[in-house]
Amino acid sequence: MTTRVLIADDQALIRAGLRGIVESAPDLEVVGEAATGREAVTLARTARADIVLMDIRMPEIDGLQATQQITADENLAGVRVLILTTFELDEYVLRALRAGASGFLGKGATPTELIDAIRTVVDGDALLSPKATQALIARFLASGDPGPLPDASVLDILTDREREILALVALGLSNNDIGARLYLSPSTAKTHVNRAMTKLGVRDRAQLVVIAYQTGLVRPGDTL
Repeated sequence: MTTRVLIADDQALIRAGLRGIVESAPDLEVVGEAATGREAVTLARTARADIVLMDIRMPEIDGLQATQQITADENLAGVRVLILTTFELDEYVLRALRAGASGFLGKGATPTELIDAIRTVVDGDALLSPKATQALIARFLASGDPGPLPDASVLDILTDREREILALVALGLSNNDIGARLYLSPSTAKTHVNRAMTKLGVRDRAQLVVIAYQTGLVRPGDTL
């Protein structure tokens, strides 16, 4: 099955480079290119993309607003957004995850890492770059301006096992890792993760990580 990819970046040279990388994979196909955030939203609705490679800094509306509009559209419920950014400099990635992005990847990634990232996000099975995500969230929450935080009581809807697995997801463990640690099969671990996502009303594991940190279930510096 071919994955349909939309590329959104305001620089034509970067779009061309990304297209070349994506189309080098036999299971990936570029179905459109957007030079503005508004165009990215429009093409997401018309090109039937499975995933959008989204730059943050774009004209008209930025990648954060575009991501929010895409993920809020019920007709685009199956579309995933992967943020491509120089994440050591961008402090907007957490906001992108809050807006519904499925993860992020640095623009310095290799072609192989980009292709693997696209497949990972489309599959929905593992969060991208968990260590980098944790570090970024920790810096953001320590910045003094993390924005509105959910009350810890939102986790009351979860079972003890789901809370335990949520914490492990936030610490960067894959379903295989969680299964090995808790003596569960990977499929059972995935079932618990999916139930937690459904109960908390989030799209994917990236947003689970955000909630785990925002509610204090996991704190910056926590380790396994």
